[in-house]
Amino acid sequence: MPLFQFDGLPLFRPDPLSGVMAALILFVVLNVIAYSNRYLAGDRHQRRHRGCVLLLAASVLTMVFADHLLLLLLAWTVSNLVLVRLMIHNGQWSAARNSGLLALRTLGFGSVALGAGFWLLADSAGGASLSGMLAADGEPTMGQSAGLLLIAIAALTQSAAWPFHRWLTSSLNSPTPVSALMHAGVVNGGGFLLARFAPLYATQPALLHGLFVAGLVTAMVGSFWKLLQTDVKRMLACSTMGQMGFMLMQCGMGLFAPAISHLCWHGLFKAYLFLSAGSVVQEKRSSIPAGAPSPVRTLLACLAGVCGALAFAATTATELDFTNTACLMIVLAFMAATQLALGILHQPLTAARLMGAVLVGSGAGGLYGLSIRLVEAALAAPHAMQPQPMDVVYFAGMVLVFLAWIGMNLNLPARLQSRTAWKRLYLAALNASQPDPRTVTATRTTYQS
Repeated sequence: MPLFQFDGLPLFRPDPLSGVMAALILFVVLNVIAYSNRYLAGDRHQRRHRGCVLLLAASVLTMVFADHLLLLLLAWTVSNLVLVRLMIHNGQWSAARNSGLLALRTLGFGSVALGAGFWLLADSAGGASLSGMLAADGEPTMGQSAGLLLIAIAALTQSAAWPFHRWLTSSLNSPTPVSALMHAGVVNGGGFLLARFAPLYATQPALLHGLFVAGLVTAMVGSFWKLLQTDVKRMLACSTMGQMGFMLMQCGMGLFAPAISHLCWHGLFKAYLFLSAGSVVQEKRSSIPAGAPSPVRTLLACLAGVCGALAFAATTATELDFTNTACLMIVLAFMAATQLALGILHQPLTAARLMGAVLVGSGAGGLYGLSIRLVEAALAAPHAMQPQPMDVVYFAGMVLVFLAWIGMNLNLPARLQSRTAWKRLYLAALNASQPDPRTVTATRTTYQS
């Protein structure tokens, strides 16, 4: 039922997608506020910080419930402006101020693209009602295609996809609770935006291919950069970049329910990682043998991976049909379950440990599949799962991901480290993953003002 109206059009229209996103937002914000009360105790900007967090929560909630494109654009822009204010925290800190300005330029560009895209969509549809636009039938027009392209660009900037990632990797001056909000909530705005317009993107295979390729590049680059970092927050920033890439790949495959599930799990996990980052220095880790696992352990881990893939397929009712992109999720489930099993089987091999690896792999695959099925049921919309016909783009992309995963497990980086070409690649990747020099603090005395 529409709530309030502007120019004869509803401003708000709650739906299941809004409910899912609102639950994630409120949970993260409540935990961040509780953490901030201790983290910023005695800080003279604590009250302003708390007010900005509440304003950010209100603007993001407005965005997820908005039905009028103008209100959605306004809430999107306000959310980014408040985020920049939170990132800067203290205007006397030059590195933090430069981080905020870099984010402002990137996210501002995204807001302009989003506004232009909304204008084209509204002009093509003859109205600014989102629900009316999504319910309309008819062939896509040139204006609609251009509008969706601009909206996709806005989503890429918000989710820090390559080459719009620099604002995120340069945001490490932000207070830890702000980083948690940023990585667990605000970057997910890109995925929400794509899922919100899913019925329109389902009619645009060229745009879906573009999203898939952009996500693939971002996932590969972010995951590789993460392995090169020695700083905890920088590693988490590259990890977020990689995970947003996988989420964009799912959107590009027409699998919007898995994308929403992925961003929810990522948001919760990344919030936990940031809010617990300070305890890493006291953490005692068990030593894991270096090098590639033995062939026996690899085969046993693959067995656990197969169990995880089967559990995923069973809970999502997905068939191993290589004619559409839904089957690629089974491949990803196999890789994830196998990786979990490898971590367990690195320890001395026993029957109990093998059974534990199989159970963990099966449980992880089943749990992830169940979460996707629950999201799909909650959305209760035909566009939640729109698998695309398998073609060379999707197939080649997944082969590339699979080969990269095999290479990491075979410890190829260590084997290639003496090669000149690898050294150049390593150095180029390390340099490219660094934050903007203007956002780096050389000495801690800079923050004494």
